[in-house]
Amino acid sequence: MFSKTPAAARCIALGLLVGGVLLVAAPTGAGVLDASWTAPTTNTDGSSLTDLASYRVYYGTSSSPCPGASFFQVASSTPSPSPNQTITVRLTGLATGTLYYVSVTAVVTRGAESACTTSANAVARLDFAVNPTGTMNFGSVNLGSSADQTFTVSNLEPATGGGTVSGTASAPAPFSIVSGSPFTLGVGASQAVTVRFSPTMSATATVNLTFAADRDTTSRIVTGSGTDTTPPTVAITSPTSSSTYSTGSSPLTLGGTAADHVGVTQVMWANSRGGSGTASGTTSWAASGIVLQLGTNVLTVTARDAAGNTATASLTATLSNTAPPTVAITAPTAGATVAGTVTVSASASANVVGVQFRLDGNNLGAEVASPPYSVSWGTTTTANGTHTLTAVGRDAPGNTATSAPVSVNVSNRTIRHKKH
Repeated sequence: MFSKTPAAARCIALGLLVGGVLLVAAPTGAGVLDASWTAPTTNTDGSSLTDLASYRVYYGTSSSPCPGASFFQVASSTPSPSPNQTITVRLTGLATGTLYYVSVTAVVTRGAESACTTSANAVARLDFAVNPTGTMNFGSVNLGSSADQTFTVSNLEPATGGGTVSGTASAPAPFSIVSGSPFTLGVGASQAVTVRFSPTMSATATVNLTFAADRDTTSRIVTGSGTDTTPPTVAITSPTSSSTYSTGSSPLTLGGTAADHVGVTQVMWANSRGGSGTASGTTSWAASGIVLQLGTNVLTVTARDAAGNTATASLTATLSNTAPPTVAITAPTAGATVAGTVTVSASASANVVGVQFRLDGNNLGAEVASPPYSVSWGTTTTANGTHTLTAVGRDAPGNTATSAPVSVNVSNRTIRHKKH
């Protein structure tokens, strides 16, 4: 009951029942308690209560929460409650699994507050549950693929007086909700929520999967590892898409394409006869300046992705010698008179790999394998008179060419001995 004075108004006592039991739920999320009491109807002097404004529902983990700093302010639906009127309020934002003590006071319009009820206690609970409760590991999933796991959301509201639980599930990338969200569950109902892991990089992802209902929120840790075991593809399209190619010129330029379900990071080339390098571009690439050796050259192109997976394509290129070798005597000059030791020199085309000098059709020394092409000729062993010099140039396949002949006059002095 309430008196007409502020002091007497503190003498009222209210009956309080706090409902709530500990249910299986995750250690995270906001818990709830349902508190019920009987509304006061008279003041302490016996007069009817006509100015009830609100209630204060004090709560805390100590056995004497009232009065205290933590309370819910609940407006009264009427200034004059009828007999045996039950007030029920849900306390939200509590720590799930924690024992709370609750006590209630009544407040009139002029601000006077009644005495605290005797406290009641119960354990804060969630009004819904999500199973499984632990960390969900999606395992290793190849990039470009996905894996699904299922969670079950259940309404834990009591069968008597319980209500519908509505909410949504959400997860940041690379996880997503496939089905089951949003959910609306009647008392005792359950619904499956399917979560998908779709990795986009070779890394481990760990995020919070959130289930947010009308009053409560809980979360689960979900984790998964992205792997990339799929190799890229690569193709040579220029100068031909065939596996073989013949040419009479060098260097050669290759071109082609490459692809990967995540991305190509590099394209490289190598020649079985020597030489390697990095192509320009990736999905559309080009490799220029590839020097071919005469004969068969196996050119291999390798595409690589970020995970180190590789793929190769090959072209067998055959370089033929379509230009015959050329060679010419450069010294001595035609018609020159020579004596003693003379240097015989020749010039040759780039495809020449050896020059053999000849005197009157006979080899003059050994073949010279690299420029400058020259040989020393000791003319004292050659009879005086006119002689012909030539040079024979040879390329790698064995083709030869003979220079134009150069005629010279050998004139070594003859020493005569006097008779005594």
